[in-house]
Amino acid sequence: MTIIPGSPLEEKWDKLDEKTKESICRQIWDFISKIRNIQPPLELRGLFQCAADGSPTRDPLIEDLQTPTQPLMNDSELRARIYERYLHFGGRRFEQLPDMLPRFSYSVFTYADIVPRNIMVDEENRVTGILDWEYAQILRPAFWGDWSMWMDHTALRRWDISGINAARRVLF
Repeated sequence: MTIIPGSPLEEKWDKLDEKTKESICRQIWDFISKIRNIQPPLELRGLFQCAADGSPTRDPLIEDLQTPTQPLMNDSELRARIYERYLHFGGRRFEQLPDMLPRFSYSVFTYADIVPRNIMVDEENRVTGILDWEYAQILRPAFWGDWSMWMDHTALRRWDISGINAARRVLF
C-alpha cells in the first residue's frame, strides 16, 4: 500500500468550474491511455482476460459458471462467457447479444472503477493517484452527478457498449 497525496475528488467535484472539470477528466483519460499500454508480464501473455495477478476475474459480467474456472484465451471466449451468463440469469431479449458486444483482437490492462471517490487530487486540481485497485468492472457507468457526462465529453475514443449494458441490466 502507498499513501497517495491529495484529497478525494468527490469532496470537491461539485464546487469545481467547467474548465477545471474538463482538465481533471483529460488528466484521467491520459492516465487510462498510459495503463492500457502496460505490457502484461510474460506469464500472463496467453490469457485474454484475468485479474492483474492472473487469477480468474471476480467481475459478475464474466465470472465463470463452470467449476473449475476456465481461463479466457481470446475475444470469442470472452463474448461467449458474457452471453452464457446473460442466458443463465434469464436474459432473453437480445439473442444477438454476442454481436452487440465490442470486439478486440488483444487485451489491455484496464481499471474501470474510475469514479470521484477513487481519484485523489492536489490543491491545484492535478490528479495525484487512483485508489481501490481491488475490484473493477468493465466500463461500469458511474452514476455520480455530472461526472459521467464530463468523462464522456472528454473521451478521446468512443466505444459502443450497448451490448455490455444489455447484459448488465440482466446480471445486476
